[in-house]
Amino acid sequence: MSIDLSKAGKGNYVSRRPFWVQLIWFFIEATVIDNRLIPSSAVRIFLLRLFGATIGEGCLCPHAIRVKYPWNLKIGDRVWIGDGVWIYNQDQITIGSDVCISQKTFLTCGSHEYKTNMDLKVAPIVIGDGAWISSMCVVQMGVTIGCDALVTPLSVVHRSLDANGIFSGNPCKRIGDRFPLGQD
Repeated sequence: MSIDLSKAGKGNYVSRRPFWVQLIWFFIEATVIDNRLIPSSAVRIFLLRLFGATIGEGCLCPHAIRVKYPWNLKIGDRVWIGDGVWIYNQDQITIGSDVCISQKTFLTCGSHEYKTNMDLKVAPIVIGDGAWISSMCVVQMGVTIGCDALVTPLSVVHRSLDANGIFSGNPCKRIGDRFPLGQD
């Protein structure tokens, strides 16, 4: 049994900006934000803020990144975003302070109703303070990653993760504590 993709709809996705704003952002993202020839956090952060992102102090994203909708992005202080990170935020993504998101990680707030009509469904992602999402990970919709959690390279996060854990694999599983318990 297959699904007629021509009948798929936008599901619970809500566009929070008019089409013309999205179109202007598309060109800015393609020419500046995702441009390896512009090695400047200040330029990227300025443009992300201009289009509605909330970004704290001391954040670094000197490399090319992708951000689908900056108005759905909230970032705390002292966050590092690595080369090739793709923030596909059809819903809100909230990143706490002192978070590191390493190169080529993919954060996505969307998927599809795969058993019924392939309608788009979206849910927010929350990444707690002090978390480290290491290289080439995938973080899926509706996930909360606890404070100080560490996700090892190439992991797929499809369920929420506890604070202070080390998580690895596909599916992502807890393999230990990041910091000794009781450490201040």
